[in-house]
Amino acid sequence: MTQVLELQFETAAGKTTTIAIDTPKPNVTAEEIQQVMQTIIVKNVFDRQASALVAMTGARIVDRQVREFELGIE
Repeated sequence: MTQVLELQFETAAGKTTTIAIDTPKPNVTAEEIQQVMQTIIVKNVFDRQASALVAMTGARIVDRQVREFELGIE
């Protein structure tokens, strides 16, 4: 099973966007996530020109389990 931390933001255009972080550290806290998200907004870490990230809208950890099938394809 893999985990992804999804950071959800509102853009200046009023849309929602998500930044996904693979394999977040175990026991990450809400306070740590908020600090990182605030830093991303304040420092404009992702230069998105017309759609700057302006607000936090949520964060979640998604657990994903992948099961592959052997199809005998080469």
